[in-house]
Amino acid sequence: MIARFVHASQAITGAREQQEDACAFAFPDARALYFTSSGKVNGTGDLLAVLADGMGGHAAGAEASRIVCRSFIEAYCAAGPAAGSDGRRMRNALDDANRALSEAVARDSRLEGMGSTLVAVTFGARGVRWVSVGDSPLYLFRNRHLIQLNQDHSLGPVLDQLAAAGEILPEEALGHPRRHFLRSALTGAAIDLIDLRSEALPLEAGDWILLASDGIETLTHSEIANTLARHADSDAACLAGGLLAAIEAAKHPHQDNATVMAVQPVLAAVAVV
Repeated sequence: MIARFVHASQAITGAREQQEDACAFAFPDARALYFTSSGKVNGTGDLLAVLADGMGGHAAGAEASRIVCRSFIEAYCAAGPAAGSDGRRMRNALDDANRALSEAVARDSRLEGMGSTLVAVTFGARGVRWVSVGDSPLYLFRNRHLIQLNQDHSLGPVLDQLAAAGEILPEEALGHPRRHFLRSALTGAAIDLIDLRSEALPLEAGDWILLASDGIETLTHSEIANTLARHADSDAACLAGGLLAAIEAAKHPHQDNATVMAVQPVLAAVAVV
């Protein structure tokens, strides 16, 4: 049985002028706690983790991610269990966050064109549920294996399917200039693609769940897995920091903002009779 969740976040700006990612943890049955770049919070009970990666350039991208992150958490926490299933509660919070973007643009036309990805995860006794829009990955690291749980709403998977079908070469798919273009994002308009997992995915002892912005993809899948394996016995802050240190060590000249939120369940001790 899960007793609590240890969790932390870390972020780097990379080669960008400013941080356009926003992330926050909250306890839905208590007062929400917010932070956007780094930090660590402790608590018991169910946990909500939200990460948003803004777009729109400079202030608009940063504002979009803050709006989406804050609005989703406020809507989800305000709804409470009476809102129905957790899937419905997450979908309603997603719609509220999207609506908040359109309302912000209506108040300030300088924000026109801003948008954000979103990945939000609820952690409870039965496991994890999530909703995501865009290309911010959600990972499960279990027994030294890394699995991406959510759908990638960029053009990357489409190009990979074309390569698998023999319509383009694999190297063309990987190097395509539009590979990272988004097919879905929160912009205040209708959302084209939504990945909603309403049935809980059970967690096991030793599991790590990671929410990340796409800046983590400077590292390959195997590099992420190997880095996690080296830090799997560390605390959440060290594990998230280890990933970001590996990204910085790669020295990519156009490194995007990168944010990692790390969460691990702590199982309750079983009494021996």
